Amino acid sequence: MIEKEMDKTKNDFSQGPVWKCIITQAVPLTIAQLVQLLYNVVDRIYIGHMGDGSSIALTGVGLTFPIVTLIMAFTALFGMGGVPLFSMARGAGKKEQAEKILGNSFGLLMISAVVLTVVSYLFCRPILFLFGASEASYVYAQEYLKIYLIGTPFSMLTTGLNGYINAQGFPKIGMLTTILGAVANIILDPIFMFVFDMGVAGAALATIISQAISAVWVICFLLGKKAVIRLKKNCIRLDKQITKNIFYLGTANFIMQGTNCAVQVVCNSTLQSYGGDIYVGIMTVLNSVREIFMLPLNGIANGGQPVISFNYGAKKNDRVKAGIRFITLIGCAYTMIVWAMIVIFPKFWFSIFSNDLQMTDLGIEALKIYFFGFVFMAFQFSGQHTFQALGDAKHAIFFSLLRKAIIVVPLTLLLPMLGFGVNGVFLAEPISNVIGGLASYITMRIKVYRKL
Repeated sequence: MIEKEMDKTKNDFSQGPVWKCIITQAVPLTIAQLVQLLYNVVDRIYIGHMGDGSSIALTGVGLTFPIVTLIMAFTALFGMGGVPLFSMARGAGKKEQAEKILGNSFGLLMISAVVLTVVSYLFCRPILFLFGASEASYVYAQEYLKIYLIGTPFSMLTTGLNGYINAQGFPKIGMLTTILGAVANIILDPIFMFVFDMGVAGAALATIISQAISAVWVICFLLGKKAVIRLKKNCIRLDKQITKNIFYLGTANFIMQGTNCAVQVVCNSTLQSYGGDIYVGIMTVLNSVREIFMLPLNGIANGGQPVISFNYGAKKNDRVKAGIRFITLIGCAYTMIVWAMIVIFPKFWFSIFSNDLQMTDLGIEALKIYFFGFVFMAFQFSGQHTFQALGDAKHAIFFSLLRKAIIVVPLTLLLPMLGFGVNGVFLAEPISNVIGGLASYITMRIKVYRKL
């Protein structure tokens, strides 16, 4: 009985210091996301150091990013779209409603995984050339993608459902989800790529096996007795209202990821026109470095989201405000440190992914431009995730669109034509960080604090 009471307190985000609740969630979640990133980043590191032809192979794999990002957009739509609803239902003591949200999320993830896999296979070649492929880079892109797509259901279930484990107060279990798969990926990558001489195809095969391991772990936990809210068969049947609510709130996540896809397509095609395959490869490296540095920021924001949602559902507004302040301040401090590290050690970060001297020399300048103003991403995340945590999908969706679709895409097309060349593509990112980040945070402070 005492043990049950302790577990109940442990999973109650209305108890204890708010910052401690967020850190307790954020630290293992960040580690889990770091390990999750290793699925793809380790592939790129090995591919970028394969020897002759590694630069064009890295470019080819980079061309698959928009498709992978689109898959993740649907994962965010039906996975993360339900997590705030799930947390608010838990905070309000509505267990049956929380079970239905979890079950519907599972069903939507499975349906979308099958549809995305089929469509991507059918239109692989025209999609990749639309995304900026050349005849040389297409060979590597197609070789990687045709294997990677097999693991789409595994990757969507792993990422989409892991949020429900974290939202129940089990961040360490969520961390283990990705650690299991990433360790497998790290071990299998060199075996398939170099021992079996499978190259790019080996990297893709190692990834899907690793994703399958993680997916099995997630499902087993959500079906098991330790979960506070379990995945039940009778709750998987889609409910019209719940599906609508998940779709409505998840649209912000979808647009954020979907606009990333659009930006990647526009960047790759513009860089192909102004600089060729080598600059598409450079953008692959920049995206990889950015993904690494975004992890703690994502971890803090995502760690704060269930805490803020829970306390909002429990009507503890002072704790909601304390959570918002904490994720903003810690985010600003972190992004300032990152910017300094990029300025001081640009060659180190670039060389992690490529040993091509020409690509490195050209890429260092691009890296410095791309990360200028990175601190404003903390304001973007603070505003964006707060709106989402409180169920304000309208503002969350708007600010997702503003930074990427309304600012980055037009600037990526316009700046190169105004004489900036390839540097114009890289300059679009910091401009969008400043404008989008400040707009998101200032609006959140005005709207949310008035509401609270």
